Amino acid sequence: MEDVSDPPFRAVCKMNGADLMYTEFISSEGLIRDAMKSKQKLDIFEEERPVGIQIFGGDEEAMALSAKIVDTVNPDLLDINFGCPVKKVVTKGAGAGVLKDIALMERLTKACVRSTNLPVTIKTRLGWDFDCINILEVAERMQDVGVQAISIHGRTRSQLYKGEADWSYIAEVRNNPRINIPVFGNGDIDSPEKALEYKNRYGVDGIMIGRAAIGYPWIFNEIKHFFATGEHLPPPDIHARVAVIRKHVHFSVQWKGETLGILEMRRHYTNYLKGLPNIREYRTKLVTAKTLPEIDELLQEIVRVYDGFAFEPRMVEMEAMAYSCG
Repeated sequence: MEDVSDPPFRAVCKMNGADLMYTEFISSEGLIRDAMKSKQKLDIFEEERPVGIQIFGGDEEAMALSAKIVDTVNPDLLDINFGCPVKKVVTKGAGAGVLKDIALMERLTKACVRSTNLPVTIKTRLGWDFDCINILEVAERMQDVGVQAISIHGRTRSQLYKGEADWSYIAEVRNNPRINIPVFGNGDIDSPEKALEYKNRYGVDGIMIGRAAIGYPWIFNEIKHFFATGEHLPPPDIHARVAVIRKHVHFSVQWKGETLGILEMRRHYTNYLKGLPNIREYRTKLVTAKTLPEIDELLQEIVRVYDGFAFEPRMVEMEAMAYSCG
């Protein structure tokens, strides 16, 4: 997830039950040009493992060189993003743009597989549009060139993040007797009930969660607890929420520096504090605060004001959380 799945975000997801995480996607062209932002995205920490680094691009040589660069930082796997629907990525023949050219997808993937000792996985979509749903062919051909797992978002590129994800095509891939690699489903999972229902109905090997974790990393443990017991964990109280916000923002400042770390944290406050009555004033203060002590003081005040507040079980408005890419 571009500008979301950085080390501070991944840290709070890991501490709340995420099993496997990926970096935000990294431009292969940026990596081989030694672009500072792209190189920084290679940062991974031991406590995150297992963790994969995700790259994207439309040039075979650049992808091969990028795979070699990724090898040097020793992640647990290399993931290729063939799912991002954003125009600036697609017009470069990358992300979901390659769904119109499976032969190119095959060449790009093969270039990566040959250039790294890491397991290679891919993330993709059902197809370019409803007239070109080709995920069955894509899965077979990707497996044939050495991909070791596939994650499928249940929408086409033309849908972007609109409409409902259709997991029936993901089930067709999972039930294809030719497919023997793990198949992970993605799209619209925003509650423990839906996670269990989709896992049982569609038979996937695992579930990938993106947008629903933004500002709510507790979803991973909530799903795992529901799978194990059939019961819900209580929603995190204000103390738990502020503790995670504090960890997130402090790590963000540590990793990016105070100015950028505080600036890029602003996108998260709305979701972390969702459900609190009359929270707008504090949220405004948080997004305008310029120093870490200011933020810490505001967080302490929020705890005092909302101590004892009973949160309702969270209902995610997915269309309002269109941060993710892929």
